[in-house]
Amino acid sequence: MQLSAFFDAHPNGALALSGGVDSALLAWAAGVRGRDWRAYFVHTPFQPAFELADARAIARQCGVPLTVVELDPLSSDAVTANGPDRCYHCKRLLFSALRSQAAADGFTLLIDGTNASDDGADRPGMRALQELSVRSPLQECGLTKRDVRRMSRLAGLPTWDKPAYACLATRIPTGTALTRPALQAVERAEDALYQMGFRDFRVRVRGEGALVQLTAEQFPMAAARRDELLWRLRLFFREAALDLAPRTPSM
Repeated sequence: MQLSAFFDAHPNGALALSGGVDSALLAWAAGVRGRDWRAYFVHTPFQPAFELADARAIARQCGVPLTVVELDPLSSDAVTANGPDRCYHCKRLLFSALRSQAAADGFTLLIDGTNASDDGADRPGMRALQELSVRSPLQECGLTKRDVRRMSRLAGLPTWDKPAYACLATRIPTGTALTRPALQAVERAEDALYQMGFRDFRVRVRGEGALVQLTAEQFPMAAARRDELLWRLRLFFREAALDLAPRTPSM
């Protein structure tokens, strides 16, 4: 099935818009082929501020109205415990809130940006989507991440080469309780590195310290700007270290 055929068959519905490349393409298709679609962004402590800004920009460009749903997953013990199934519990909360808001707005169909490259065995959150009957048009149409980026570029979407960005909770080791201060420290540290010019990296919490993961091509810049890098990170963490195993670039 072609993506255009999906929206021809479903002229209205609710779209979970994260600000990333996958859901951005869905917003574009909904704007071009759909008649009555609304995008929804769930605002939580797990998303950095730029994701909401990106979602708003995408919705404007695609001509799709956007509703921001406020939610605090830290109110759930199952989420803050940060066990192996944390993503399942978090997704269940997020998409339950989305489905409730969408239903209140008159929409019965809810879709998300899961694509054909996403491995359900490695993503417990996908089980929550299935339980809540969330449709994934990119996956249903057999569109991989590479396909999504190619189509996004042709559509003129600024997200076509945006690196994948997992939620801030993934920076904290499984079994370590999630707290608002820890999530804020990660967000501010990653923003500081972004301002320095680093791209496609992660700042991961290790006790009271931070472990920075960079792609191999960014190692020379890290070495050349070592003092500044350490100074910035120590504004948020007691210690900082560079992972000598290069990070694999995001798809």
